[in-house]
Amino acid sequence: MNPGTGTHRCDVLVIGAGAAGLMCALTAGQRGRIVQVIDHANKVGKKILMSGGGRCNFTNTGTTAANFLSANPHFCKSALARYTPSDFIDMVQRHRIAYHEKELGQLFCDVSSKLIVRMLLDECQQAGVRIRTDCAVEGIERGADGFRVRTAHGLFHCASLVIASGGLSIPSMGASGFGYEVARQFGHDVLPTRAGLVPLTLSGRHQERFADLSGVALPVEARCNGKSFRNSMLLTHRGISGPAILQISSYWQPGDDLRLDLLPGHDALEWLRAMKRERGASELRTVLAEVMPKRMAQRLCEHWLPDRPVRQLDEPQLKQAAAVLADFPLVASGTEGYRTAEVTLGGVDTRQVSSSTLESRQVPGLHFVGEVLDVTGWLGGYNFQWAWASGHAAGQAV
Repeated sequence: MNPGTGTHRCDVLVIGAGAAGLMCALTAGQRGRIVQVIDHANKVGKKILMSGGGRCNFTNTGTTAANFLSANPHFCKSALARYTPSDFIDMVQRHRIAYHEKELGQLFCDVSSKLIVRMLLDECQQAGVRIRTDCAVEGIERGADGFRVRTAHGLFHCASLVIASGGLSIPSMGASGFGYEVARQFGHDVLPTRAGLVPLTLSGRHQERFADLSGVALPVEARCNGKSFRNSMLLTHRGISGPAILQISSYWQPGDDLRLDLLPGHDALEWLRAMKRERGASELRTVLAEVMPKRMAQRLCEHWLPDRPVRQLDEPQLKQAAAVLADFPLVASGTEGYRTAEVTLGGVDTRQVSSSTLESRQVPGLHFVGEVLDVTGWLGGYNFQWAWASGHAAGQAV
């Protein structure tokens, strides 16, 4: 895959062989463009391969612009409208890849994420796209006739340059700030970055009280800054994780108020009143253990709730207990950081990029796609759909 140094000419050079870069490359190649993809990693699509527990949550059928965070919330609408989940599903079906819906519109491969990478590589090959791995970029210059990119494999001349190098999440997969450096080199603003879709850490009293419950999971509704997500929460040695927490983590920053409804789907006060009427002799921890894990029920009654029979609770005490269950204040101290984050929040300022072509408004021929931009999706296939949509939009334009 990697023969030759010297000078190479192409119409389009894509830096980054991930989801957005491969989609851009195959789309441009299908239009007859001469396309070269380079990546500093030793193989393509590393984040695709590891995603969804190796099954790749490749899209979400309910994708809308409302499922994304950005300082410029309208930016993603154009690309998402022109390449939809059904467009990607058509490709998946054409390649006879079996898939299923897990929950909430999330589509996964039945067998392996390797099939998605293989599909993208097959499409690239059919479109004449060349791909080089282990090809680090040493410098980029812009001249009258396009861009000159110095690499470990020689010098590349191209008319269009696409930055598809991703964000900072999961550095063990080769993530780096390369794309942000290129953006700054060419006069683009980069909005502050932080880890998104990431487990939260606890400290102090909460950490002490929950640490030995590591591995316990329960349904919750997590709320922060006007957003709420209902799904499961997982207690860990260092804090909290699980889908509800990963989702809310993108809206949380240190010092922000984080609340949990520990009885989602129930009116906590009405439920407690019913328990008092119907199960008055039972301990509160006993009735709670029927709607949440027993160990969690016990821990709540050890530290936050009355540990006695329900019939002994008067109305003010019932209201107080209901407030704890429905609006549990959890003080998170931080996040697990980029090491385990699924995405990077922030990135290249989209106000300096065309929403229809993903081309720089400052530097003709320079495009940014995927996670390097300040567009971050929710958990559940949305970030892949942004990669496909933004890559396709740029691939149509280069």
